[in-house]
Order: sequence, then C-alpha cells, then structure tokens
Amino acid sequence: MFVTALILQMTNLYAKQKTVTVERMQIQNTLTDEDEFEFSSCVGSETVKFIIPGKKYIINTVFHSLLAGVLCGLGTWYLLPNRITLLYSNIGGTVVIFVFGWVTICIGEYSLIINTATETATFQPLDTYEITALMRPFYIFVFIAVDLAHRFAVNAPILEQTNQILHIVFLFLPFLWAMGILPPLDALFLWGMEQLLEFGLGGSPMSSNTKLLVMFLISAGTAIASYFIRSTLGVILFMTGFGFILSLNLSEIGFAFKHTMISHLASSKSKNMRRGLRTQFGWREFIFYLTVLTFALIEAGLLHHFAGFSSFSKASPQAIASYILIVLLIIMWILREIQRVYLFGVFRNPFYPKDVRTVTVFMEKQRRLIKVGVVRRILLTLVSPFAMIAFLSLDRSLQNLHSVSVCIGFTRIFRMVWQNTENALLDIVVVSIAQMLVSNPDLWWNRSLDTGIRLLLVGLLRDRLLQFVSKLQFAVAILLTSWTEKKQRRKSTATLITLNVIFFPILLTFIAVSALLSSPLLPLFTLPIFLIGFPRPVRSWPGPVGATACVCSDTVYYQQLVLSLAGALQSALAAGSLGLFLPGSHYLCRFQDRLMWILVLEKGFTYCGINIKGLELQETSCHAAEAHRVDEIFEMAFEHQEHTKILSPNRHFGHILTPCTVLPVRLYSDARNVLSGIIDSNENLKHLKDDFIKVLVWMLVQYCYKKSKTWESPGNADNKKGSFLENQHSGAIERDSPLREEDSFSVDTIEDWTDDSDVSDLEPSGRMKDRKEPGQLGTTPKVHLSIPGFVEAQSQDIPQETSPEDKLYRAVALGLPAVDKGKQQEVLPQVAFSCSYSELLSIPEEWRTAPVPASKVNEMRRRFPEEWYRFVLSQLDFFHLKEKPSNLLEDLLKDRALKDLYIHGVLSCCFGLFGLDNTVPVASHVFRAYTGGVPWSVGLDWLTSKPELFQLALKAFRYTFKLMVDKASLGPVENFKELVNCLEEYENDWYIGLVSDLEWRQAVLQEKPYLFALGHDPNMGIYTGRVLTLQELLVQVGKLNDEAVRGQWANLSWELLYATNDDEERYSIQAHPILLRNLTVQAADPPLGYPIYSSELLHLPLF
Repeated sequence: MFVTALILQMTNLYAKQKTVTVERMQIQNTLTDEDEFEFSSCVGSETVKFIIPGKKYIINTVFHSLLAGVLCGLGTWYLLPNRITLLYSNIGGTVVIFVFGWVTICIGEYSLIINTATETATFQPLDTYEITALMRPFYIFVFIAVDLAHRFAVNAPILEQTNQILHIVFLFLPFLWAMGILPPLDALFLWGMEQLLEFGLGGSPMSSNTKLLVMFLISAGTAIASYFIRSTLGVILFMTGFGFILSLNLSEIGFAFKHTMISHLASSKSKNMRRGLRTQFGWREFIFYLTVLTFALIEAGLLHHFAGFSSFSKASPQAIASYILIVLLIIMWILREIQRVYLFGVFRNPFYPKDVRTVTVFMEKQRRLIKVGVVRRILLTLVSPFAMIAFLSLDRSLQNLHSVSVCIGFTRIFRMVWQNTENALLDIVVVSIAQMLVSNPDLWWNRSLDTGIRLLLVGLLRDRLLQFVSKLQFAVAILLTSWTEKKQRRKSTATLITLNVIFFPILLTFIAVSALLSSPLLPLFTLPIFLIGFPRPVRSWPGPVGATACVCSDTVYYQQLVLSLAGALQSALAAGSLGLFLPGSHYLCRFQDRLMWILVLEKGFTYCGINIKGLELQETSCHAAEAHRVDEIFEMAFEHQEHTKILSPNRHFGHILTPCTVLPVRLYSDARNVLSGIIDSNENLKHLKDDFIKVLVWMLVQYCYKKSKTWESPGNADNKKGSFLENQHSGAIERDSPLREEDSFSVDTIEDWTDDSDVSDLEPSGRMKDRKEPGQLGTTPKVHLSIPGFVEAQSQDIPQETSPEDKLYRAVALGLPAVDKGKQQEVLPQVAFSCSYSELLSIPEEWRTAPVPASKVNEMRRRFPEEWYRFVLSQLDFFHLKEKPSNLLEDLLKDRALKDLYIHGVLSCCFGLFGLDNTVPVASHVFRAYTGGVPWSVGLDWLTSKPELFQLALKAFRYTFKLMVDKASLGPVENFKELVNCLEEYENDWYIGLVSDLEWRQAVLQEKPYLFALGHDPNMGIYTGRVLTLQELLVQVGKLNDEAVRGQWANLSWELLYATNDDEERYSIQAHPILLRNLTVQAADPPLGYPIYSSELLHLPLF
C-alpha cells in the first residue's frame, strides 16, 4: 500500500508538470449550483489532477503514504478471519465483520492516498496543514490499538469484552463519520484535555489552546507527584497548597510579575505594558492569597493529624463538618436567588426592586440586596472553602496511600474547592448526605469507592444532568415554536412534529448521548430534526478570543462602554445576582440599540475571564424583530406595573433568555430629534449670521490668545514685536498670487469697467481708478488683471497716462501667445499697532489676504459687534505674562488696528461660507455649511487654502448652529456672560460635528460628556439632531440557555463549512423571537458570525 500511495502521488505530480500553461477559459453558468468540469480525454492530465488532487506539501506526500502502508498492514491483522472467529465463534459474524471492516479501512486509506474526504464534522474553516486527512485513519488506529492490547495482555476479560464491542462498532465508523458525530483531531484533543482538566483534575476550561495545554500538563504533573509522596500529612499539605495555587489566575500573576521586573529594570519601557482590563495584582492581593494559603495549610494539617483517623458516623467530626456544609449550601443558594428578578426563572422575586428605571432609584432600593451580596461573597470566598477543607481533611480514605484513585480523586477535589467553590460545595453535600443515608458498608458505593472518586462521579453526573435538562428544554422549544410561531410554520412542520412524537424515545436517546459526550444538540437548519454534534471545546470556536470582528463606525460605542460594563459585571458576578455562572455561560445585555453578548471562558478563585461582543446597530428586519422581543422581555421584568403582585409568573418562561438584573454602566445615551421648526424657521435663520460673527470673534480671540502662551518670553513684548516684524520683512513670501480686495472678480469690479474704456487699458475707469484702501488696513501694491489673450509689457511702474503709441504697441501685442507671468512675490504691509502687546493677539498674516472688496469691509465694520469684542477681550487674564502693564486691557481695546484685523478675519470667513450677499440662508445651505460642503466660490476657494482658518470657521459655524438649537428649545441668551459660558461649555464638554468624522470617534473614546451631530434624511426630507450624553445608566442583563446557543452555533458551523449554504437569506438566519436565531448567528466568531466588536479576554477579580 505504501508503494501504491507513492505511485499515485507521483502520477499527480507528473500530471501537473504536463498540464499546458495556457488553458481554454471555462464558461461558467451562473445559474448552476454545482461546478462543471470538462476533460479532453479519460487519461488526460486534467482528468488525473481531478481524480488525484495530490498533497500540498512534499512531506505530507511521504508521511501519508507511509501511514497508508502501516494502516493497511495493521488493518489486515485486525481483520484476520481466524482472529475474528476467536472473538465471536461465529462464521456468519466473521464474514460480515471481515467484509464491512475492509470497507471502513478502504475509506480511511482514501483520505491518505487520494484526497481528503469532505468531512461533516468541520472545526477549522481552513485545513492549512492537511490535518483533516488524518482524522479517519486515527480512529481506525484507536480500534487497532485496543485489539493489540488485548493480544498481548494476559487474563484481561475487560479488554476482551471491549475488543468484541469495538469490532462491531468498527463497522459503523463510516456512519459516524457521515453523521459528523466523531470530532476532527484538533477539536478532539482540545475537548479531551478540557474534559480531563475539569472533571479529572479539578481545573477550569481555558480561553486559549496554549493555556489549556500548559495548565493540563501542570495539573497532570501535580496528580502524578502526589502518588509518590509517602506521608499522609505531606499528601494533604501538597494537595491543599497546589490546589489553591493552580486555582489562581496564574497568567495574570505572571504578567504582573513580568511588568514589575521590567519596570525596575527599564521604567521607560514599561509605560505601555498594561493594556485593556487586567487584574490588578499587587502587594494587597499577594498578602491576601498568602494569608489564605497559610490558614488552609494549617487547618488541613492540624485536622488531619489530630482527628483524621475516625470513621464516618452521625456524630463524627466529619459528619459535623457535613452539617455545616449543608447549612452553608442552603444559605448561599437563598442569598443568590433573592438577588435575581425571577426565582428559579419562574416567579417574580418579591425582594427585587420594582419599576427600575433610573440609577438613583435603583441604587436606593437595592441597598439591602447589596448587603446580601457582600455576605454571600464572604461565605463563598472564605467560609465555604475552609469548611470543605475541614471535611476532606477528616476523611479516612486519605490513609490509603499509593492508590491511583485516591491521588486522582482528592487532587481534583482539593483544587475544585477553590476553582469552582459552588459546585464543589454541592458535590460534597450530596456525597455526605449519601453517606448518612447509605450506611451499609457492604454496598458497592461504600466498599469499592473512596470519597475522592465518589465526588468525581457526582460532579460528572451533575454536569451531564444539567446539560440534559438544558438540551431537552432547547429541543422542546424548537418543537413547540415550529408550530406556535406562524412565521416558523412550514408545510413539513406537522410531519416533523409527528415523527418527533412517534420517535420520542430515540430523541431522548440522542439528547442523552449528546449530554454524555458534552457535545451540542444540532438542530438541522434549526428545524425539529435533531442530530448529535461532534464534541468541541466550551468556547465553540477554534480561533483566539477577540482576534477578529467586523469593525465599522459603530464599533467605537462598544469600545467605550466595555470597561465600565466589565466593572459592573465584576460586582454582579461576585454578588451572585447573575446566578450560577460557569465556563460556557452566555449572557445578553441590552441598552437602547446596543446588544452586548457575554461569554464566560474561565473561572477560578476570586477571578473569571469573559469575552464581550457587540452586535450591529444598523438593524435589519430580522435583527429588529428579535431585539423587540428582547426589549419586551426586559420591560416586563423590570418596568411594567402589573408585576407589583407577589410571586407573579414569568410570562416568557421557556424563552432562551431569562432576565437576571440591571447594572449601572457609564455609557452614552443616544437621543435623536427632528429639527423641523428650528432649522427652517426664518426667525432663527435671521440671527444665524450675527451669532456666527460673535462666535467667530470669540474663537479667533481664543485661538490667538492660546497661541500667545507658547511664545518664549511673555514679559518682553517689545522684543517679540521686533522679531515678529523682522520675520515679516525678512523677504518676500512666495505663494500663488491670490486675488486682492481691489482686483477680485466681483460685481463691483465689473461695474468699474465702462463701454468707453480701451481694451488695452491696464486700469478701469471711473471709481475703480480712484478707489483707495482704508488706512487701517494699510496700502498694498496693486496687482493688475489682464484681459484674456492679451500680453502686456512687463514693467514695474506704468504711468497713469499713456501715449497713443504705447497704446498701439500694446494693441499689436493682442493675440500673441499667452505668457505665464509665474508666481509673484507680494509683501503684506506692516500693521501699525498702537499697543505693543497687540502682537500677542494678532491674526496670522496669511489670513489677511482674502479677496474681499473694500465696500464689504466698510459694511462689516458697521455690523461688527464691538461691545461683544470688547467683552471677549476683557475676559482675557494674561496670567502667562510675567510683566504686564496695569492698563493692558485698556490699551488693547483702544487699538483700532487690532480690531480691523479681526473685522477682516471675520469678513473673510463669512465671505467663504455665505458669500457677499446679505440674504437669509436657507436650511439646505445651513446643512451644507455645517457639513463643510458649501458650493464652490472664490471666497471658499481662498478659505479652504488656509486649512487652519477653515477648520476654525467650520467649528464656529457648528457652535453657532448648536447655539441656535439651544436658543430655540431652551430660550434666548440673556447677556454676554451667559453666552461666553455657553461657548466655553461647547469647547470643554461638547464635540459638535458629524457622526462620520474621525474626531467623533475619538471624542467617544475620550468620553466627552456630550456629542452633537446634524443629519438629514433624504427619503423623508427632514433634518435631525443627534445628541449623545455620557452618564451612568441601567443596562438590562439576562442569562441565555447555554445549550441553545451551542446547538445553533453547531448548526451554523455545519451549514456553512460542510453544506456551504452561504445564502444571506437562508432559513437558519431568519428571525426567531424565541430562539433569538439571528442574534445568535451574529454573535458567532468570524468568518461565520459578524459581531462588530469583540473584546480580548477580560479578567475580572471577584473579591
């Protein structure tokens, strides 16, 4: 077989080399669901490549061929007729096993020598290293290994019976492969380590494969080491100490130790080490853990030494410890249940606060429950573990050293006491009650099993029983809702329900086997057709936690709230208000349009690890239908008045979501308002420009004032002024020559040209010739405009009066090729300030070159709010100046040149955003100006060439618009002081912009108290305002049916990875108000799911 496999693989390589480089293009029929292939001949290279695809890697070609030869040889030995006859002593059975057994072996050989079969059980989306080909041969080797052990073992009746059973099961391997019950190798090993770690070694499932492997090896080493300790006291202390240490969050302790060492060695490199929400491990935690460990060791040692040799009786010390444990279990169970809104998920809790709507009211009413949570936390963290250690230390089974069962059982329970205290307490209470009730020493329970193994069996039975109940509830929900929900009712529904009723014992068997294997119950296409899914780890997905998400613009809202939500979950989990949580538990949180999916991944002593996912905010019809049902369930539980009756029933009992509690979380509330009547009000729009001028004056003054603080020597204004002027006159500034006031192409300049003007005149006649620049702004050299197609003489000084010869000379030049005059150097005139400190508030010189006509400057001078300008300047303190005159503010207010600079700066921005006309802007123009999408104009072109000034103008306009909305809704501004306070509030506490802005997302992450955005709905033709307010609000939390989630995720994996049903409107993704099918699919890990946010592993301390 080895030679055959090599020949086949070499044939594939030869066919690849013979394949022509240029191939005929295949015309694909888009209407067909299956791929079509055309072959030139029966033995052509294309045919060979299709039949024998070959391996990706050469090493796999050799290894798989070698493995195929070994499998064939051992399989021949496994199915020898005389061997089968010795097992069954039946010729007919031998023939059947021989024939169908070879069918199984041939199927396994095909994966190795030809091609990897399409597996129903698929865990990884991609098989990068061709591991899937080893799956079927591996299971065949397992059966062969048992047969080999039976061959070489002597007097092993258990092995013989096992071998007989497995020879029969061997025939059904193809059926198990086809049904997808047997897991792939990666899922098998991860699931096996997880089960052994949890139920054999007392640990917890881990959030990553690496942590799982490391923890499994350490835990197994601990159990093995305990076998070789000779002293009973030493065994007790060893198990107690290592059980406590391994139950801690060792990865975070190691991270904290590493961070501490690095900070001592290189403090500069450790600043960015801590990221995300991590457990704060310091001296306080170290002392706490050391104290607990010390007392635990002292207690275990003393009790075992002085009272550990007495047998169990109703008056023995161990029995007294049992009574204490029973009381503790009842108290802790009661304290946990009264913190939830529903008792057992069925009846409303009379102690839970009613009509919970605000944080203040909720916290006031929940004071008593908070005290209850504190008491329960103390009992769970400190009292219960020490009581259980007392019970275990007094057990007589520890006297039997060098027993594998004792080492495994007690190593497990001594660790579980800390790792999973609640379940350990329940298991010990059950075992102690059984010891009290079953006192006959001859019974198998008392004779053959020690206490450690009893606790192991009880723990395994407890877990499988809870899984069976959850799976049964899930199956019943699918059966009932397939008929009661009209949208889920299909033509085949009645037939499927009938078949499930008839074959109900088989359905129960499927559920029991699924629970026994700890594998999901798979509803095919989420219809009432149930299969057994293959076993897989608790987290259900192979990739690292939080590695991928479908990031979009809404992701930022989940990024902002995740830390606050994690803090609230920390308190709720520690208090017990979220019920019994274990690795694999799922919770759903709801606030407005946000849905947070929480998965518990790890659990240990005083910590747990969770993953938080955020679902999409842009609701589809299916998403909206299920979200509406979630809102209805939470409102019924927390808000509706009819629940004031004592022990009123849960009307949504049977739903996979059971409300637990509400949590105060610091996040953004989202309010959206229609601005009709505000943005289109003529009265509001009339004041918009005047308010814009005021806001812009305030913003320009604040900009220049803040900029002045960065100057070198505040007390030496004269020197600064000199250096500033020196920089202005250090040389001509090269730039593209912008249009100046007197040469802008506007209505005024067009009117200055008359019909009598000569086409070759360099200047227009009339008032354009006599126009002069106002004195305050200075006089600038004129830049003359050329007539298109006219080439003028290059002269610096052209006389006012020209001779006819000159005119003729210039006229002749008309029509010659255009001459590029290039960039002109222009020097801005020096501004003469009357106050030497005015330079501190001077507008940058490049902002003074706007193409604004002088007439508009005079008009702006009349409209300029001088009183407001004076008030804004009077608010400046100039504390950063070491030496300043006492009359500084008076001198600044009297400086007309400074005021003219601000007049020109304000006019430049108004010209860019509104133009030169004085008409009242319409709502559409206001929206365009707010978004920065004003139609192009000369003024806007100049303004956008100054990015910093443009951003200031845009920001001022957005502040003005927000001011208009506030005045319309809250009333007018009474005085200048109130207006300044309002603008300062906008500056410090608000972000006013667009949702699509990058700054919007940054403001959310920086937790700005308020955000405002203007929007437009083109379908309805309305303008909307959106306000985000950061505050502490109540988030509703409910617990999901874990098995319902795992079952739907198993179907999703099967449907997409095996059935490849990628239809976006497939049945299994449609809305299901009871199963929350659409939300569950969203919460799956990409690429199968599409959450818009997925956090890294979050470690929550629970003490």
